[in-house]
Amino acid sequence: MSTEFDPRDFRRALGNFATGVTVITACTPEGVQTGVTANSFNSVSLEPPLVLWSIMKNSGSVEVFDNASHFAVNILAADQIPVSNHFARPSDDKFADIEYEKGLGDAPLLPDCSARFQCESYQKLDGGDHWILVGKVVAYDDYGRAPLLYHGGAYSAVIPHAGAKPKDSEATDAGQEKNDKRLASNLYYQMLQAVKRYQSGYQPLQLATGLRTIEARMLLTLNDFGSLATQDLEERIGMPDNDLHGAVETLCRKGWLTQQGGQLSLTSAGAEQAETLWRVASERQDEVFGQFSEEELATFRKVLEAV
Repeated sequence: MSTEFDPRDFRRALGNFATGVTVITACTPEGVQTGVTANSFNSVSLEPPLVLWSIMKNSGSVEVFDNASHFAVNILAADQIPVSNHFARPSDDKFADIEYEKGLGDAPLLPDCSARFQCESYQKLDGGDHWILVGKVVAYDDYGRAPLLYHGGAYSAVIPHAGAKPKDSEATDAGQEKNDKRLASNLYYQMLQAVKRYQSGYQPLQLATGLRTIEARMLLTLNDFGSLATQDLEERIGMPDNDLHGAVETLCRKGWLTQQGGQLSLTSAGAEQAETLWRVASERQDEVFGQFSEEELATFRKVLEAV
């Protein structure tokens, strides 16, 4: 158990809690707009309908939210990673070349989201180095699009849980048999189960290297390309800008990565570690698929490509 709070380690530990990704927007009566990417959004109450989120006290957007009568919570959909990254970066005009409409209090509403909530500014609470902003929901849109997720310092997507059979079940034998046959013939269910089984064997091996999944992906990607601009790497592995910089610091501290300007490159030790990761992945693949012939694997690849 850790009782000392190193900010980097604490942030990594918090990253184990999966959240959605939002862009919170607002506009002052004078027409000054802002938008910030946040994963701190949460529901508070149904009666009255209250939600909250938090913003760093030193953020340049605090004054806009203080003076705005409303703010909007735009819950991003799975294909809106560029939108998340755009609003996470500093910019003189975050809405240049961005499509939006004006909602209540002129708060910008973004299109193609999973859901949108328009809120009256309700309460501002002190939360350490953040302000906690509570809003009263006065209107909302529910589009039902698959949401963008954040987990372990990287973007993720929703995959329905395949479920498991209860140890003690009151289901009839006939009902269980019927359900088993349906699931056995459902290829989507079988794919989910296969991925779950494969990951359960591979992930502990990868974590044993001392690297989180996103850090391992950074090393593997850079090992192929040799050197990449920070933004190019960010886009290739689907990682928020702030977390990328934290992971870069970690890998530089380990001596596996060098950074010159905006360019990232592996050291010889980093390349060696990347090869270790590839070897772990290859050994797991051989363990699982070594029982199949080349013809069977060729058919399997063909099916995967088609899907």
